[in-house]
Amino acid sequence: MGTVGGGGGVRALRLPGLHGYAAEFSPYWPGRVACAAAQYYGIAGCGTLAVLEQNEAGIVLLRSFDWNDGLFDVTWSENNEHVLITSSGDGSLQIWDTAKTKGPLQVYKEHAQEAYSVDWSQTRGEQLVVSGSWDQTAKLWDPAVGKSLCTFKGHEGVIYSTIWSPHIPGCFASASG
Repeated sequence: MGTVGGGGGVRALRLPGLHGYAAEFSPYWPGRVACAAAQYYGIAGCGTLAVLEQNEAGIVLLRSFDWNDGLFDVTWSENNEHVLITSSGDGSLQIWDTAKTKGPLQVYKEHAQEAYSVDWSQTRGEQLVVSGSWDQTAKLWDPAVGKSLCTFKGHEGVIYSTIWSPHIPGCFASASG
């Protein structure tokens, strides 16, 4: 995470042995960022969810959580300032609570290959998550249900990105190779 300061300098926090794959600002806390990271470029090893915050002293690590495979994407809940979802190389999604010291709270494992993308709907009236995988599917989730609601097929390559429309409830886009 870097910020251009008044003196033109960039503030950064390095996480040794980890390669960052995604960063997302909190919609609730100014200066708070979640970072999904993996060891060995996501090919082997574990993953880490790092929650960072910029304050007067610089960038500090508030909390970190480890997972048994690389973490490739992260998204904040739209109805709870402490909850995040990550996607990982073992094809699962993990729900984390930054107010707790251990986790995850829940794990959803339905993708057959790496879950490379995850996004939480920005429409606060619906609590939906969309994930995209190297298994060429996108899945729709309701975290309260604990399993996917629907699987979308149609891509001919791996899905690298899924994102909800901030303007149209229930509409998402996905991109594949």
